[in-house]
Amino acid sequence: MDLLTKAVNRVRFLERYLPAEPWPENATLYQQLKGEQILLSDNAASLAVQAFLQMCNLPIKVVCRANAEYMSPSGKVPFIHVGNQVVSELGPIVQFVKAKGHSLSDGLDEVQKAEMKAYMELVNNMLLTAELYLQWCDEATVGEITHARYGSPYPWPLNHILAYQKQWEVKRKMKAIGWGNKTLDQVLEDVDQCCQALSQRLGTQPYFFNKQPTELDALVFGHLYTILTTQLTNDELSEKVKNYSNLLAFCRRIEQHYFEDRGKGSSSIRSS
Repeated sequence: MDLLTKAVNRVRFLERYLPAEPWPENATLYQQLKGEQILLSDNAASLAVQAFLQMCNLPIKVVCRANAEYMSPSGKVPFIHVGNQVVSELGPIVQFVKAKGHSLSDGLDEVQKAEMKAYMELVNNMLLTAELYLQWCDEATVGEITHARYGSPYPWPLNHILAYQKQWEVKRKMKAIGWGNKTLDQVLEDVDQCCQALSQRLGTQPYFFNKQPTELDALVFGHLYTILTTQLTNDELSEKVKNYSNLLAFCRRIEQHYFEDRGKGSSSIRSS
């Protein structure tokens, strides 16, 4: 047995048999300013992490900072500060929380875990990418919403410089993944296909894997709820989600159980 194998086995032994560190009461989640700065995609990512932690019954304090994106170790929000650890984005946060003894997906078998990961990839590849496209590639949204909100905490001309720099980065990414020449109608069609796949998988169940939520439920809720409650230049994006009544009920169920019932009330979702 080589040294690497021994080290891996030791880590697994420690994770399995030693008690995990308790979750601190002062754990903090950082995101951009809620009212005037944060954009659709970052708001969705932050809400997904908040939902995941609520589902794990782990308290978290949400702190809004204008420079949260630049405070993050990965340059992405949200990130959490727990003890002396700083972790950003849902995937790494799920693994970090699991190492502390909390997991939503331990009850799934290997086939179900693979299916869960596949649907999470679908959400990230379709919904998240569509949100980024709408924010930074749709000229109406860029002109009326994105540039003003993204640069709002900063003085002129820094506000414009940072917004154009971010737009260039996102457009370069869109070209790299084959979305650079897509039309808005094509992007909305991709969103509809993603929602259709999610709706079919959910069916009449309360959660994607029946009675207990997993990180997939947190991720889907974060994106769908934010799409439904974010004011854009028109309602085309939210209308795609509203076509699926079980997805609306799913969002409402999580909002009620994990936010309203725990004293974290937020604006309601209307199914009309």
